[in-house]
Amino acid sequence: MTTPSLNRRHALGLAAGAAAAVALPALAQDKFPSRAITLIAPWPAGGSSDAVMRSFAESASRALGVPVIVDNKPGAGGTLGATAMVNAKPDGYLLTQLPLGIYRLPHMQQMAFDPVKDITHIACLTGYTFGIACTADAPFKTLKDMVAYAKANPGKLEYGHTGTGTTPHLAIEEFSEKAGIQLNPIAYKGSAEIMQAILGGHIRVMSGTTEFAPHVFSGKLRLLATLGSKRNKAFPDVPTVKESGWDTITESPFGIGGPRNMDPAVVKVLHDAFKQTLEDPKVLAALDKFYQPVIYMNTADYGAYAARTYAAEKATIERLGLAKKG
Repeated sequence: MTTPSLNRRHALGLAAGAAAAVALPALAQDKFPSRAITLIAPWPAGGSSDAVMRSFAESASRALGVPVIVDNKPGAGGTLGATAMVNAKPDGYLLTQLPLGIYRLPHMQQMAFDPVKDITHIACLTGYTFGIACTADAPFKTLKDMVAYAKANPGKLEYGHTGTGTTPHLAIEEFSEKAGIQLNPIAYKGSAEIMQAILGGHIRVMSGTTEFAPHVFSGKLRLLATLGSKRNKAFPDVPTVKESGWDTITESPFGIGGPRNMDPAVVKVLHDAFKQTLEDPKVLAALDKFYQPVIYMNTADYGAYAARTYAAEKATIERLGLAKKG
């Protein structure tokens, strides 16, 4: 004969077993990642930035064991990925590339995000190479020669850049101030236009990324200096601006970020996977193809870089009179 107490114990045991059965799938779902991750590339498909991001995504997919799907969101100066972070769930399944512009544009116009408070900086991976190039027949062969020419001809030496407030524009303005020269800036809509202008002889000098590289190698253009902290391995004989005598370093590191308030354990999984991509020969080949060096920063260092850069960009934008009103 079964007693009431035995019945109660049996019922409790069944309930506990059922709860455990329900809990097991939930625990399995807690393991990160358990589904595809979306990585926003805030540039058009088919460009160099898109190609590099797809290389990172493919490599990270293998490290994480789930697909990392690239979602192109071009426009707004590369800030649409950061904009998407503001209201996104901080579960690690939506990430974005973090270009330098996200630290600059909020000082120039109203933006939906704070690049320090609203973003978890996971890992910095690489960056763009900037340089100052001139036509092969320019009356100067080095950066020092160009400065001497500009001082002898104030305001007469024109240089092209890819738009007011862009890194190529601000880099030359900072350099010009330190060199004590006055240049005449001309803004173009993008890389294609600036290359047409300098190759057509409409301007003598340009500031930009490595769209100039093929023309330097062919002898149509001369690379006067690069703007990084060290020489680019693709141009080992070309000095940096700092080596040439002016304390100007302009680098554009970028990496991967997610929404604020991410679980540190999830951040570590993502950090470790993307750091591992920097050992992938296919990724390194993609970086070499576009003259991009490895610029690695861990989560803590990348977050500190973001705060420093945001403050530095504010000072530069205010000095140049480009700050948003009000």
